[in-house]
Amino acid sequence: MSDLHKEVSELERKSATAARLFDIRRIIGGLFVVYGVIVTIAGLSPSDADLKKAEGVHINLWTGLAMLALGLFFLVWMKLRPAEAPAAPEAEPAREPGSDAG
Repeated sequence: MSDLHKEVSELERKSATAARLFDIRRIIGGLFVVYGVIVTIAGLSPSDADLKKAEGVHINLWTGLAMLALGLFFLVWMKLRPAEAPAAPEAEPAREPGSDAG
């Protein structure tokens, strides 16, 4: 295996790793899970004033659970369909000198 081939395969591996690392689904899912946990914890024991404002609905609890579900959806989606590195552009075939094709 030539040095050039080894270098190209190493760069392809690094590109695929970078594509997975900066997948937007990871960022969105992670943020929704973190904020979902915070809002769910806040909604577990609402005050009477909070319940009165929300007309008796445990809005923080339901919103937190929905945020958790959405965040987990994004993370599962990322796990089931991982991002792939973009394909390298194919080189154009070389034209012969003096040809007028184009």
